[in-house]
Amino acid sequence: MEYSFVSTPQLDVGYLEWNPAGERTAVLVHGWPDSPEGWQQVAEHLANAGYRVLCPALRGFGPTRFRSADTPRSGQLAALGRDLLEFIDALNVHRPALIGHDWGARAVANASGLRDGAGSHLVMLSVGYGTNDPQQTLTYLQARNYWYHWFMATPRGQRAVEEDRRGFTRLMWDTWCPANWYTEDEYDQAAAAFDNPDWASVVLHSYRHRWGFVAGDPAYAEDEARLNPAPVLSVPSLVLHGDADACNHPDSSAGKERFFAGPYQRVVLKGVGHFPQREAPDEVASAILNFCGQGS
Repeated sequence: MEYSFVSTPQLDVGYLEWNPAGERTAVLVHGWPDSPEGWQQVAEHLANAGYRVLCPALRGFGPTRFRSADTPRSGQLAALGRDLLEFIDALNVHRPALIGHDWGARAVANASGLRDGAGSHLVMLSVGYGTNDPQQTLTYLQARNYWYHWFMATPRGQRAVEEDRRGFTRLMWDTWCPANWYTEDEYDQAAAAFDNPDWASVVLHSYRHRWGFVAGDPAYAEDEARLNPAPVLSVPSLVLHGDADACNHPDSSAGKERFFAGPYQRVVLKGVGHFPQREAPDEVASAILNFCGQGS
């Protein structure tokens, strides 16, 4: 597929699109380390069900580029939420279903926290809501899972991200899911998105900022204040989490009902690791369509 482009105040965003004439719109946002192509099978299901489907590349990934050399290459999670709002505004999309995986899950949740009514529905894959706080309590098991966060805070980790991005990210693909879940072509397609010239800077800043090791971009100070502590969301929300996720333990998304004032569901996917949209696209698409058919 070929990318289309739209300009926002900060970015020239590359995005994939299915069924441009669809009556309803779904925006699918990828995570780390991944790319918009990871949504292809889910996107096709949604398009066949009548949705216009948009899959943007996050800042620092794929063809998306910063419009100014002076813009800080921030990867802070508030910026991802603001980027998403600016993306849907630039395309004049009204209340799409906002669906995200990993970083993308944080982006769609943060967009919903920054603007009430931004989406008709919210779907988060592989991430528990309210887990952006650097002071949050972590189990020792989850701290072990997050070894790569701490590693990227070191000079050696920085070199890995800058000089061996494929070797580093390949380890995540190999250890976050049950064995033999992807093909070489699938990984190569995703890894091409990591060749973006700003990828390393955005990734390093994102994980260092997440734990308070570096300052954020002052442009997002107001957004950060609105998102921390995590606001209660009124949008109908669905969480999908694999029970074999070795990155974010499935327990990390459990017991979050207090954060949702509207309809809320959580579904645990049996035998699925950290990339449900790739590992079980039929099951994921079915869950999304069933949930987004409820309410307005």
